Amino acid sequence: MRTDALPEWARAGFSWDGSGTKHVYGAKGDIMAILFGYPLTSPPAPDRGNKILWVAREPIERGGDLEIRAALAGTTVTAERTVAGGPGPSIIDLPRPGCWHLTLTWADGADSLDLTYGVP
Repeated sequence: MRTDALPEWARAGFSWDGSGTKHVYGAKGDIMAILFGYPLTSPPAPDRGNKILWVAREPIERGGDLEIRAALAGTTVTAERTVAGGPGPSIIDLPRPGCWHLTLTWADGADSLDLTYGVP
């Protein structure tokens, strides 16, 4: 997880460079998860959601959804989530705390990243 300035391709809607905003780059650098609901928790905290803004590096040229396949490290626990309309704002709740490896696919790309969900 990083808190440095967001890359220019991920700054839409920000009035500054995004410094201080927690974010995670995809392994290939094709997508970013900007964590507005930090810390992410499972179950979700009662006073806020697990809000993630997904930003793809390249503009989306075709429609479609962002498909998320999540696997909990060290277990056989998996989950699938869909963000309608592709990368964008979402609430992503996962079934257990721990480190999750997310495989992400959307109309124009694919990438992966790890997110940690703690206990509220």
